[in-house]
Formats: sequence, C-alpha cells, structure tokens
Amino acid sequence: MNAQTLSVPAAIRARRTVRHYRPDPVPAELLDELLDLATQAPSAWNMQDRSIVVVSSETGRKALSEAAFGQPQPLEAPVVLVFVAETAAWEAANTDISAQATGSGAWNEQFTAMFESRAEFHSLRDRGLIRENAVKNAMIAATYVMLAATSLGLASAPMNGWDPELVKQAIGIADRDDLAITVMVTIGYTDAPPPHPGRRPRERTVHTELYAG
Repeated sequence: MNAQTLSVPAAIRARRTVRHYRPDPVPAELLDELLDLATQAPSAWNMQDRSIVVVSSETGRKALSEAAFGQPQPLEAPVVLVFVAETAAWEAANTDISAQATGSGAWNEQFTAMFESRAEFHSLRDRGLIRENAVKNAMIAATYVMLAATSLGLASAPMNGWDPELVKQAIGIADRDDLAITVMVTIGYTDAPPPHPGRRPRERTVHTELYAG
C-alpha cells in the first residue's frame, strides 16, 4: 500500500485517461485494495449484479487488445479489469444479501419484504430495462475503481471501444447470454500523466430545477 493516498476530491481532479503504460507490475496488495474498494460500490437494491474479471496474463491481455480493435492499452497495462453486468442476478434467492442487511440493521422488515418481492426488477424486465439496470450498476463500480486507482498512485483508462462477443470469448463467457460486457478498465503506471483535456464551464452542464440546455 502507498503510504500516502489522495483524498476523494483530489483523486477526482487528478484522474486522467492513460493510454500508454510502463511495464511495472501492480503490487498485489495495491490490486487487492483496489478490488476491495470496487466491491463497496452501490447498486440498486444492493443487488451487486456486477462482477470484475481480472486479466493480467499476456495471453489474456492480447486477446482483449484484439477485441478492442488493436488498441494498445491492454497490451501495455499489466492489469485489465473487465466489468460484467449480470442481468439475471435478480432472479436468484440472494438470501445472503438480505441476511447481511437485516443483520446489520440497514434494512427493516418492510424493506426486506420489498427486496424479496423483486417488484422493481419485474417492472424493469417488463419494460425491457433489466440489462440497462445491471450495466448501470457495473459502471458505478468501474467509476469507483478509476478514482480509487488514482488515489493509490495508479493510472487507468476506461475502454468502451470493443467487440462484446470477442471480449466475452476472451474471459470465458462466450456462451452466457445473461452476462453483458459493460466496460474495460486498464490499470498500471504511467511515466507522463497526460494533460487535462479540459471541461466545459459548470454553467454549461449544471442546471437548476429544469433542464435549460
């Protein structure tokens, strides 16, 4: 673990998308901390309907680079995290989720009953939004990872340009229609942090009460 870590506001301001990496490996303890922090990300009804596949082998990263149309990040970065949305996770009993939440006092009996009814998930399914819901939850976890990586002195890049079937093949889920690729995040070190590309003024993108674009 790094002795000094950035605060959340500092990590948000310092984070950059890094496309080229040094070959230095990510220490196991840093990667463990990063993954622990990722699992703290919230999800609708605490369903935790997302998984992370950690790819560090040369063969696996090469396959991911090929799935990403030859982009260099997976080849250069020592670790690639593939975020998988589990679109059918809500159909399982998931008693461990409700047991933990009731045991800690986070959920009362009424909330637990609502969770067990899955009413919101049935509604999402009926409206064709169940996949979108799981993808959103996985993307929240990916955002946690990128900010945590920056706070720990690591570089990262979100990758959204890839063939989903090739990515699924690379991580061994080619036959799983219930699983969807959300995003890939490369993790490693950079010698030269790229400059900030800039953002529009807050007044351009933040509105009060009503959208005024």
